[in-house]
Amino acid sequence: MLTQHLPLMPDFSIPYGRQNIEQDDLDAVAKVLQADFLTQGPKVKEFEDKFADYVGAKYAVAVSNATAGLHLSNLALGVKEGDRVITTPITFAATANSIKYVGGEVWFADINPDTYLLDFESVKRLIESKPKGFFKGIIPVDFAGLPVNLEQFRKLADEHHLWIIEDACHAPGGFFTDASGEQQKCGNGNFADLAVFSFHPVKHIACGEGGMVTTNSKELYEKLSKLRTHGITKEKMLKNDGGWYYEMQELGYNYRLTDIQSALGITQLAKNENGVERRNQIAEKYKSAFSDIKFQDLPKGMLNAHHLFVIEVNNRKELYDKLRENGIYAQIHYIPVHTLPYYQENGYGGENLVHAENYYKGCISLPMYPILTNEEQEFVIEKVLQFANK
Repeated sequence: MLTQHLPLMPDFSIPYGRQNIEQDDLDAVAKVLQADFLTQGPKVKEFEDKFADYVGAKYAVAVSNATAGLHLSNLALGVKEGDRVITTPITFAATANSIKYVGGEVWFADINPDTYLLDFESVKRLIESKPKGFFKGIIPVDFAGLPVNLEQFRKLADEHHLWIIEDACHAPGGFFTDASGEQQKCGNGNFADLAVFSFHPVKHIACGEGGMVTTNSKELYEKLSKLRTHGITKEKMLKNDGGWYYEMQELGYNYRLTDIQSALGITQLAKNENGVERRNQIAEKYKSAFSDIKFQDLPKGMLNAHHLFVIEVNNRKELYDKLRENGIYAQIHYIPVHTLPYYQENGYGGENLVHAENYYKGCISLPMYPILTNEEQEFVIEKVLQFANK
C-alpha cells in the first residue's frame, strides 16, 4: 500500500499546490526563445485574446503579476487619496494593499461562515451605515475558486454608485448562475468593471509569475494598456514625426508580461478546462471522506474552480504539524488581513469580523492540484481522518 511506503521515500512530499509543466509547455517556451521577440512581441497579444475569449470578456490586458493587475485596476478606476474601498479580510494581503498603493482607505466587511466569501449582507450593512458617496468601490474575492454572486453585488453597487473589481485570482473557469439561469464565468465583465487573475505557479495557469486584467470597457482597457507601459503611447504620433516618436501622457509602470511567459500561458490555458474538472473530482473525494468535517459550502448553480480545498478543524496546529511529519505540506489561507500589524497600526484592527476570525482559528488547505494522484489523495485523507478520529 502507498500509505506504507511513501514516508520512507527520501524526498517524498505532497504540497498544497503544484504546477504541471508538460512537453507542449516546454516546446512553446523554446520556440519563443528562438524567435525575434522575448518581450513586447506577438505572443502577449495572442495570450490576451485567447484569455478574453476563454472567460467571455471583450478585453484582456496581460501584466507582470496579479498584484500589478490590482494596482492598475485601482488606478484605472481613479482611486485616489482618501477614497474608501470595501474588501474581504480573508484574502492575500495584495487585495487590500492595492488600495493602499493609490492612497485609498481599506474597509473590511465580514465573510459568510459557510462559503468563506465576502458576505453580501455585511457589505450592505456597512454601505448603508454611511452617507451615499462615502465608499467608492468593492473588491470581492472568488476565494478558493468559489465565485462571488456578482449579479447581487452589482445591483447594490449601482444603487450606491460604486465600481467593482473582481479578484478572480483563484477562479479561472469557475462560474455562478444568474437570476435568468445563465452561467456567468468569472472575469467575463458582465457585472464587475474589472477582474484580475493570477498566473503564479500554484494557480491554475502557471507562467512563473504573471497576471491578467479583463474588462468589457474599452475606456478601461485603453487606460490599463497605457498604465502598464510607463503611461507611454504612440497613438497620437503626428504625420511628420519619425517612427521613434512617443508620448508619456501620465505616470505609469513597467508591469508588462513577456512573450516567454505568454507562450507558457497559452499552453497552460488550453488545459484549464480539464484541470478544473480534475480539481472538482478531487474535491468530491475529499467531501465524501470528510462527512464530519466542515468544508466550504457550494451554493446551487455554482462551479468552484478549486484553487484550494479548505477544511476547518480544532487543534489546527496539531494537524498541520502531523501532516508535515508525513510529507504533506498543507497551508493556511489566510491570516485575516485586518489582524496583520500594518493594518492594525493603520486603524483597521477594531472591526466586528467575527466570522473571518473564527474561520482563521481552524482553517487548513489540503493538497489540491490536477496532478495529485488518487493514491496521494488517499494518503492525505487517511492522515486527516487519523487526526480527526483520535
